[in-house]
Amino acid sequence: MTFEVGYQHLLLANPEVDPWLPKTNQTIIIPYQILVPKEFILKSQDPYILVNLPEMRLYFFNPPFMFIAPIGIGDEGKLPPLDTYFIKGKKEKPYWYPPPSIKAEDPALPDVVPPGPENPMGEYALYLSKGLYAIHGTNKIYSIGRRSTHGCIRMYPQHIKFLYKTVPIGTKVFIVYEPYKIAVEKNKIYLQAFPDIENKIKNPLVYILKKLDQLLGEKDYKIDLLKLEKQFENPDGLVHQIGEVKISK
Repeated sequence: MTFEVGYQHLLLANPEVDPWLPKTNQTIIIPYQILVPKEFILKSQDPYILVNLPEMRLYFFNPPFMFIAPIGIGDEGKLPPLDTYFIKGKKEKPYWYPPPSIKAEDPALPDVVPPGPENPMGEYALYLSKGLYAIHGTNKIYSIGRRSTHGCIRMYPQHIKFLYKTVPIGTKVFIVYEPYKIAVEKNKIYLQAFPDIENKIKNPLVYILKKLDQLLGEKDYKIDLLKLEKQFENPDGLVHQIGEVKISK
């Protein structure tokens, strides 16, 4: 929480470091650099939220302002559908009504959990327009950057407080699945890769090449296949240059 990054981000960037008990004076990478793909930026002056599930990050765009934060997401089999939602309501100090799926796992749970330290929704909640999903705080800050929910999006207390005070009701929310983010800057091609947590990308190389063709059109380019393969095998969540656009003479 001190560095405001998620558990997964630290773990991927520092695979040799014990995430709970790092050694004294051990150097670790704090992965602050974030690549924002062109397709994340919509041609809209209205604010919107984008949740990238495999990256475990939330983006809030309010042109020209952008806010990015780590999140906790649904456990295996419990991710929200990839879809377009909107914020239908907001609540400070929300009550939690455990849904049937959670009550089935823990019948001892009460029907209603009032605001307070035992409430897993934290201090603020933004309710989505479909299903029982919400973007909310948490009483378990160690769950940020982990698959730890039944489908809701968890955030650090300071981040959800900011969104609660900033995001208007009616704001669109796009939930997407993009483990391989690509961007081009000054003719250099960059990749930021995360684990394909749901095994949706059957052939990562073909997937990347299609994205590059869509991004670059008729422009010619070259890429480092060895770097790509390394990221496919062990994605580290860091930004890497994987190629460059060929400049016509």
